[in-house]
Amino acid sequence: MIYLEDNNLIIRSMVKNDIERFFDAFREQNWYKPIELFNTYYNQQENTDMSVIIAEVNNEVAGYVTLVPNANVGPFASRNIPEIVDLNVLIKFQRNGIGNKIMDAAESLASMGNDYLSLSVGLHSGYGSAQRMYVKRGYIPDGTGVWYKNKQLEQYAKCENDDDLTLYFFKRLKQKKN
Repeated sequence: MIYLEDNNLIIRSMVKNDIERFFDAFREQNWYKPIELFNTYYNQQENTDMSVIIAEVNNEVAGYVTLVPNANVGPFASRNIPEIVDLNVLIKFQRNGIGNKIMDAAESLASMGNDYLSLSVGLHSGYGSAQRMYVKRGYIPDGTGVWYKNKQLEQYAKCENDDDLTLYFFKRLKQKKN
């Protein structure tokens, strides 16, 4: 499915040859993303367990976001609220609005039959751009505090500021009717 065509940018569903293209692109920028991850994403999309939305610029993969129809972990688990699970834009394509365009497509897709969309974001500085983007897009913290390794972190508990230290956010996709 094509969500957007705008000059040299296409936002679309994942296709099978994206697997190797993403694996190679992440390896080129020295980010380790195993090819199995992209195989899993593609297979889950084919089984309708997940939507994978791809950004392509001038026939090069530029980024992606994964959207699951129901959050599996965290404060929104088992509440029939879709969740953004993984958003990545390759370094050479960052700061060009691609993350926002991918999120536009994900939010539009999630809004079909859902009032809310959830996500979690890491707390260390490597997630700074994503943190700012989500807030600018209207996502707010859910109020459950910090989570670590998929569990709500108790007050004063010890943790490590790694990729597993996150904060959950949500956004209302549809306005309430009066």
